[in-house]
Amino acid sequence: MASKKNQLNHLAIIMDGNGRWATRQGKPRIAGHYEGMNNVERITLAADQLGIKVLSLYAFSTENWARPKEEVAYLMNLPVRFFDKFMPTLMKENVKVNIMGYLDELPPKTYDVVQRAMAETATNSGLILNFAFNYGSRREITTAVKELATLVETNAITSEEIDEEMISHRLMTASFGEYSDPDLLIRTSGEQRISNFMLWQLAYSELAFSEKNWPDFTKTDLEKFVKDFQNRHRRFGKLDESNS
Repeated sequence: MASKKNQLNHLAIIMDGNGRWATRQGKPRIAGHYEGMNNVERITLAADQLGIKVLSLYAFSTENWARPKEEVAYLMNLPVRFFDKFMPTLMKENVKVNIMGYLDELPPKTYDVVQRAMAETATNSGLILNFAFNYGSRREITTAVKELATLVETNAITSEEIDEEMISHRLMTASFGEYSDPDLLIRTSGEQRISNFMLWQLAYSELAFSEKNWPDFTKTDLEKFVKDFQNRHRRFGKLDESNS
């Protein structure tokens, strides 16, 4: 009897390789970021067509502030260009935008744009397009732990009451409910590391790596990774009962 295929509800992608794509094209790094931005729309629409519920994209990490000032300034302006260009498509396709990260540290113009994007799509009920922007997972977990420590200090809870669910509910993906943890993580550009992205949430996620740089990653590539995921055997730490 054929085994049941895995359902891919939450897909996370580390969009790596924009700079390398540009270098190979003989272009400045910012050209790679621009083309990477264009690919976000293509892959978002492809994910929606595949029935994915949440698409989380690692757009800017808390460590990325250490990049050259000119590049950081360009990256801070990308959300402005992205939403100006693609908002009509997102609305037409019923996509709901979510931005997770330390948004209060963003430049005012960037902050205003991402807040407006979330507000304008708040009632959409389709795919959740979740950008991790000025996001770092260790900091996210630390923030959650500090919140729980405050509750203990004020006698709102005891330390013995703290469990995994309490921590999960204080992470930035908590609003996704049953889809808060990615089923599959894809990283492009051939790198094989997580880079401080959703460390808690990825505990039992399947991992996949593409040699292609993000701007070259296509709908066909995505479909191949999804098909591979659907046929993987996921045990979540349990025994393989089918082989027992």
